[in-house]
Formats: sequence, structure tokens, C-alpha cells
Amino acid sequence: MKVLVPVKRVIDYNVKVRVKPDQSGVDLANVKMSMNPFDEIAVEEAVRLKEKGVVSEIVVVSVGPTQAQETLRTALAMGADRGILIQSDQDVEPLGVAKLLKAVVAEEAPQMVLMGKQAIDGDNNATGQMLAALLDWPQATFASKVEMSGDKAAVTREIDGGLQTLSVALPAVVTTDLRLNEPRYASLPNIMKAKKKPIDVKSPADYGVDVSPRLKVLKVTEPAKRQAGIKVEGAADLVAKLRNEAGVL
Repeated sequence: MKVLVPVKRVIDYNVKVRVKPDQSGVDLANVKMSMNPFDEIAVEEAVRLKEKGVVSEIVVVSVGPTQAQETLRTALAMGADRGILIQSDQDVEPLGVAKLLKAVVAEEAPQMVLMGKQAIDGDNNATGQMLAALLDWPQATFASKVEMSGDKAAVTREIDGGLQTLSVALPAVVTTDLRLNEPRYASLPNIMKAKKKPIDVKSPADYGVDVSPRLKVLKVTEPAKRQAGIKVEGAADLVAKLRNEAGVL
């Protein structure tokens, strides 16, 4: 079984995000970048399925600038077999990414697309669902457990009321949540091996997909700073402040 895992290059989750002075976007100059954490979980799950003998090949694909090859190399060092970079210097919107992934699926014919539920930069949580709609494939989102059985996958997903288990027929799109697994650190020998694994560089035009932006960013601002809390003398003082100052009672 072949699995396709999309990965995205984003600002490292440990880095404090800064807004450009002109409020036109996020400042990426001299900022550490890494693989989107949810995508890292998807790569780890694909590698675990390969180690169990369920998956025969893992193909990772990324849509982004030339530097996204570093992200693909990280996935290859974790255990993926080969990579595809669809090179684009502009920020491709979720629908554009979904259309590109649909074209890659048509070319690679995987039995499953295993991907992060969302990217931590745009936070859209849309690409997986859009891809499933474009492919007309079943989908299971927010997976916290994936079990394969023949041509079906049992996916336990997190919902507001608890856990829900779905059985989806392959081929299918599965998006991963935080509690699915804990990604491994790539060993030095695997990092060296990853340098020799192939990465095909393509462009959106190679797939006949128009990725022109449909949205325009008007302004980006930082969240308002939280005000410091106060101490109260007792329950009566607390009730008075809630009633008179906060107006919630």
C-alpha cells in the first residue's frame, strides 16, 4: 500500500511570531522554520504503518519555496521513501493546495492520504476536507488512532463529546490530531541516508493548476495584550466587582 503524506514548512512552534511594521503579514526574516507539527505526526504514523508491514511506500509532498526541501529531507530522515516539491514562492491558499494534491494523487495513485489536520500558521483546517471532496474519497478527520484491516481503516477521532470510531473504505483521506503518536527524532545515520533519497521538483504549472490567490490580506495585527489580574479581599468583594465592574452578575 502506498501512502501520500503532505508536509508544510512553517515557523517553528517555539518561536514567538512577530508582525511586520507595516502590518502586511508575519515577519519571516531570520526566523527558524520547521515541519508543521501535525504533519510530523502524520509522517510518524505512516512510518509506523510501514514498520508493521502494512505500507510499502511513503511519498511526502510539499508546496512551498525551495527551502521546503529541508522539510522534505526531515520527513525522509524519519523514514519516508521519496519526496515531491511543488515549488511556489507565493503563499498558496488551501483550495490551491488541495487541487495540487489531487493532481499528485492522480499521478501517484496512493491508497491513503495521511496529513495533519491543520497548519499552525494559517490554522485553516481546510485542506484535508477540500481534498477529500475533490477526490470524492471518504474522510476521517482529527484521528487519535488508526488501525488498518484489509481495504478498510478504523479511525478513532476526537469530538466534543468524547471519541468516535469510523470505518472508512480505502482509498481515503485521514487527518491527524495531536494524540495520535509522538514523532521520533531522526538518527544521524538516517539523516545521512535521507540526503541520497530522491526529491522531484515540480511547479504548479506542471500539474495544470492555477494557484493565483483569491483572498487579499488587508491587515495583520498582534492580539491585544492581557491586562494584569487583581486580588480581592474576600467573597463579598469578589461578588461586588463581578456585579459592578464586570457586569456579569
